[in-house]
Amino acid sequence: MVDDILLKMLVWVGSSRKDFCTFPAEVQSRMGFGLFLAQSGDRHIKTKIMKGAGPGVIEILQDHNGDTFRTIYTVRFASGVYVLHAFQKKSKSGVSTPRSDIELMMQRLRRAQEIDREQTS
Repeated sequence: MVDDILLKMLVWVGSSRKDFCTFPAEVQSRMGFGLFLAQSGDRHIKTKIMKGAGPGVIEILQDHNGDTFRTIYTVRFASGVYVLHAFQKKSKSGVSTPRSDIELMMQRLRRAQEIDREQTS
C-alpha cells in the first residue's frame, strides 16, 4: 500500500508557466516529474543547485534534440515550490546561464518572497 504523499503547492511566478508550456511535450513531462518530486520534498536526478542564487534555488536541466531546456525553482519558502523561470538555452558555447536569465530569475525570486509573506501572514 502506498502512503499518502503531502505535496507543497506549486506556484508559477511571472510567465514561467506560459514559457514552460512552449517546451516539447517530452521535456514538459520529464520536468513536470521533477517539479512533482520537489513538491513532495525530493529532488530529480537531473537537477543542480543554482550557484550564486542562495540556498534552495534549484535548476532542472533537460536536453532534447540538441537543445537544452531549463526550469528554475525554489523550495526556500514554506508556502510552496515556486517556479521562477523556464527557458531554452540559446547559447551554444559555454554552460553558464545567460546574465539576462539570471537577472530575471532573481527578480522573480524577490517576487516569490513577497507572495510567500502574503500566504503565511
